[in-house]
Amino acid sequence: MDVMGDLLPFLAMVLVQFGFAGMNITSKLAMDSGMSPLILVSYRQIFATIAMVPFAYFFEWKTRPKITRTLLLQIFLCSLTGVTGNQVFYFVGLENSTPTIGCALTNILPAVTFVLAVVLGQESVGIKKISGQAKLLGTIICVGGAMLLSFYHGAIISIVESSIHWKYADEMGSSNSASKSNFILGPLFIMASAVCWAIWFTVQVKVSDKFPAPYTSTLLMCFMGSVECVVIGLGVNHKLSQWSLHSPDRLVAALYAGIVCSALAFSLTTWSIQKKGALYVSVFSPLLLVIVAVLSWALLREKLYVGTAVGSAMIVAGLYAVLWGKDKEMKLKAFEEIEARKEEKGDLEFQLPSNSNGSIAPAAN
Repeated sequence: MDVMGDLLPFLAMVLVQFGFAGMNITSKLAMDSGMSPLILVSYRQIFATIAMVPFAYFFEWKTRPKITRTLLLQIFLCSLTGVTGNQVFYFVGLENSTPTIGCALTNILPAVTFVLAVVLGQESVGIKKISGQAKLLGTIICVGGAMLLSFYHGAIISIVESSIHWKYADEMGSSNSASKSNFILGPLFIMASAVCWAIWFTVQVKVSDKFPAPYTSTLLMCFMGSVECVVIGLGVNHKLSQWSLHSPDRLVAALYAGIVCSALAFSLTTWSIQKKGALYVSVFSPLLLVIVAVLSWALLREKLYVGTAVGSAMIVAGLYAVLWGKDKEMKLKAFEEIEARKEEKGDLEFQLPSNSNGSIAPAAN
């Protein structure tokens, strides 16, 4: 058993989830201090673009395929959905909700991707198979959990208060967070972010097939996304003073989101997918929800409602049902392909002429 081969991808994905958890906390504090989510997203893409340059140059500059106009158009579509649409909707939603709700709703992504793939004809439901039933049921549970989390709060769950007293976080949470929160609009924006991310998956598949240079394609996508986000940001935030990074919380949030959660997280996730596959990486998504929930309770004094807890549990259960169904479907498809090859080989051997002793006769020269 390859211990290091199993341990390193595990540690990499745990590190990625901790990285995203930190982004949710730092970004929420920066926005509570008055930073516009559109400005934060713009700086994230700018710093991500700068951080991706050495990866693209040293690993792919001499080996990458030719960049065509069609490829640039596809990468442009990826930037509109996976960068601009996804992150603008997410950060605006995060500003109007809480980090825990934001992380919980991102787990509906596999369900949304499944629905989109069925609509586009890229995947069949397969309702007669247990794998198809699991994916369909998981999607329904995910959507139900998202609706419950978005539109129902219920009573506050009484838990022990955190003993950590971070004065800055307390001031930000008490002065701005409550007045900005919109617990209907926020979740809706985050769900719109998941839809954009699902669309990006469908386009990115074509880009990856035609252009197997992930660092270069990500660099181009982040660059295009930074231009798009800056244009949108300037359209809403005209004053240059609003773009200042003079305060440490804004600078840290922008640098952290760009370098840790775009450049580093993408590199580690890509490496883990190559080692263990996409399904393995997807299983770690609920870990982010647990980490953020604990950090939000400890640092931001976030209150936990019955609707949030039950809705989050439903989303995670639905997520695993979709992933289980997809895994079983992939294994069944692989088994059917192996059996088909055996049948083709058997038919070929049956059709070849044979000697009287039963052995296959050599072909005539």
